[in-house]
Formats: sequence, structure tokens, C-alpha cells
Amino acid sequence: MQQANRVAKNTLILYGQMAITVVLSLYTTRLVLAALGTQDFGIFNLVGGAIAMLMFLSAAMASASQRFMSFSSGEGDIIKQRQIFNISLKMHILIAFIMVALLEVLGFFLFDGALNIAPDRIETARFIFQCLIVSTFFTIVSVPYNAVVNAHENMLFVAVLRSLEVLLKFLIAIFITYVAQDKLYVYGLLMALIPITLFFIRQLYGHRKYDEVVINFKKYKQKALFKEMFGFAGWSVVGSSTSMIANYGQGIIVNIFFGTKVNAAQGISGQVSGQLGAFANIMLRALNPVLAKSEGAGNRDLMLKASMIGSKFSFYLLGFFYVPIMIEMPYVFGVWLKEVPEYAVVFCSLLLVRNLIEQLFLTLNSSIEAVGDIKQYQIISSILNFMPLVATYLFFSLSFEPQVMYIIFICYAFLKALIVLYYSKIKCGLSIRFFITKVSVPCVFVFGSTYLLGLIPNYLMQVGFYRFLIVGIVSVLSFIVLLWFVGLAQNERNMIRNLLNGIMNKIKIK
Repeated sequence: MQQANRVAKNTLILYGQMAITVVLSLYTTRLVLAALGTQDFGIFNLVGGAIAMLMFLSAAMASASQRFMSFSSGEGDIIKQRQIFNISLKMHILIAFIMVALLEVLGFFLFDGALNIAPDRIETARFIFQCLIVSTFFTIVSVPYNAVVNAHENMLFVAVLRSLEVLLKFLIAIFITYVAQDKLYVYGLLMALIPITLFFIRQLYGHRKYDEVVINFKKYKQKALFKEMFGFAGWSVVGSSTSMIANYGQGIIVNIFFGTKVNAAQGISGQVSGQLGAFANIMLRALNPVLAKSEGAGNRDLMLKASMIGSKFSFYLLGFFYVPIMIEMPYVFGVWLKEVPEYAVVFCSLLLVRNLIEQLFLTLNSSIEAVGDIKQYQIISSILNFMPLVATYLFFSLSFEPQVMYIIFICYAFLKALIVLYYSKIKCGLSIRFFITKVSVPCVFVFGSTYLLGLIPNYLMQVGFYRFLIVGIVSVLSFIVLLWFVGLAQNERNMIRNLLNGIMNKIKIK
């Protein structure tokens, strides 16, 4: 119960942050698209995608560092935590230099005819690429500091830093709206400065706040621990590297066959997916340290129980926001954007379906990582990651429409789910039958039923704000009722009652 309260508290803190940042982020996208235009916005997403794909890599490395930090926190060993921090920092500095070198080499190929960019915008695209390479170095080196903050479950600091990042992006969007110079040039330069600023804030905060954040590579070294961490991080990077190559490869293949305007549609769908997905991923950020600490303390049953509850609730949080948006997406895009790129609506709809499938099994990935034996799992995952990319190229070569790419990735998500279930069973002892009957079936039923009920006013009413409002009301009420009576088990309803009673009692005391 104490862990549930802690997860709930951290989740509420992050939701408070999201309430501020989601609307601001989406409005920022509107300003940037209007200021840059469809072509330059597509160029930034295409070139920036080469850097953005490293966020997948950064997340994998952060996951590896956080796993060891949280695991040792469960063991209660401060010396080991300092060793982990120093080893992690040393590894990430090395990785950062390697990534910069690889990106420089990649740049020669990308801007030598590989990308479909207008000749008069090539030099600007090159400049943006170089600026973002510099910021990438600082993003990677920030990972050990992120791991410490997450291991301590300090979600208030995470929320403040995320709010600052979104605010800076909003101010940049306003600035480029009125700037007289090349807007794409200025936008790329200013966006590259944000990760550098955030790195120094994380570094200053970490050294002042946490005892384990002490840099001394000679004193805090341990060969056996280094080997274990390097092996774990290495296999995590292998899995994430193939994933990020596949994701960025989508953009390149789309660019080759359809040009930067369809890349702009990709960028828009990615923005919506990212902002809506953040609501569910917030819970995972609060939950992942608990999983690793439980495994570190030798409590496998608690780890699995927390993982399955996390799967249900993160899916429900995602589904809650997805239903009205998916039903009314053409209207929402029309209100949100001055100019809606072609394919943006269909791209986004299919991407949200893929996200729902992946979300249902996402905490099981964290469970496998918490146990630590990930080599075989990452090898299989790495092989699978390339399959959609190859299939997409083949279908585009046969003159299929751009949206076939997302249909392929939906099929891939189902296949990946089967792999995750299998390895959760053999590595963690998960009961697949229990997971399907108690987690998957209720989740799919609640979402599917809510979606069908939301379609009723959508078909009966004319397009407009009132229809959007009624669809939203019907979806929300239906979702809550179905969730309470069908989607939750009795112990989960009791847990929610206890949490609400605890909150009300604190309010009454104050």
C-alpha cells in the first residue's frame, strides 16, 4: 500500500505538470508549423529525426542506468550506488563521443543526395544537423543524472524540468514567428540550446542533492560491476539502436518516395502521439523504479503484481484520452492547425492504434529489465525491429499509399507483444493466461465498448464543436462506468478507494 501511495503521489505530480505542458506543446506545434510552413517543418522533422532517434538510445541507456541505481537502492548500498553512478557517467561520456562521430559520418551520406530536400535549403539543413549533434552530446551525458533522479522517485524535479523545457520551446516558437532572418535556421539553433541548458541544471541539482552523485573515477571503480553494467547497457543499446534505426528509417523511406510534405504529416502525427502518450508514460516513469527496487529486495511476486497493475492503468489512461481524439480527429486537426498536411489524420489514427497495442505490454519490458537477463530477448527484438522497415520499402516500391507503413507497424506490434509475453514467462515467471484474462481482455473490452458508444453521436450529429463536446462527454462517462464495473478487479477498486480516502483525509486535516 505504501508503494501504491508513492506511485500515485508521483503520478499526480507529473499529471499536474502535464496539465500545463500538453496544451502548451500542441499550441507550440501550431505556431512552428505556421511560422516555418509545411516544407521547412518537414525538413526540420526529417533532419531533426536523425537526432531524435537518439532519444530512443538515450532512453535505453537511462533505463539501464536507472535499473542498476534502483536495484542498488533496494539493497541499501550507498558505496555501490556511487560506483554505479561513476561507471554510468564514464560509459555515457564514451558513448556520447562515439555517437557524435557516427552522426558526422552519417551526415556525409544524408546530405550527399540521400535526402529529398530542395537545393536552396540544403545548407540550412546541414547547419541544423550540426547544431543538434552538439546538443546530442549533452543529452547523452545527462543520462546518469536522470537515472539518479528517477531512482529517488523525485518526480517533482522531473515535472519542473519538463515544464521548463516546454516553456522554452513555446518562447522559441513565438520568437521565430516574428524574426526577420531565416526562420528554420534560427529555430534549429535555438532548439539545440535547450538540451545544453537542461544538462547544466541537472548536473548542479544532482551534485547538491544526492550523496551518490560524486565524481571520482579512480576511487569508485569496480571491474565486476562495470562488466555487468556494460553487458546490460550493451544489450539494451543493441535493441534500442535497431528500434531507432527502424523508426528514423521510416522518415527516410517516406522522404525518398513522397518528399518532405509527407514528412510534415509524420511530424504532426508524432507530436500528437507523443503528447497523448505522455499521460500514460508518466505512470511508467513513476512505476519503473518500484519494479527494480522490488526485484533488488528479492520480492519477485510484488514486482510482477506491480507490473500487471501498471499495464492496466497505463492502458486505461491512454485509452481515456484516445477515444474522443480518434473519433473526432479530422475536426480536432482542423481547429488545431491552420494548414493540415495531407495524410496527417490517417497517419495519426493508425499510429495511435499501434501505441495502444504496445502500451498494454510496456511494463512487461520493464519487468524483464528488472530481472536483468536480457541478452536473448534483445537479440530477438533487434531482428524483429528491421522487419517493418524492409516490408515498408517493398510495399512503397509496389506503389502502395504512405499509410501502409503504419498498418505494417500495427502488425509488428502484435508480433512484438507475443515475444514480450513469452520472455516475461520464462524470465519472470509470468502466467500468460492470467495476464490475458485479467489484464488484456478487460482493457480491450473497455476501450472497444467506449469507442463504439462514442461513435453514436459522431454519426447522428453534424461536424462541429457541439458534436465534439457530446462525443467527449459520452466517451468519458462510458469509459468511467465500464472501467469501474468491468475493467477493474475487486482488489484494484479497493486500492483506489483507499487512495481516495487517504487524499480526502489529508484535505480535511489541512
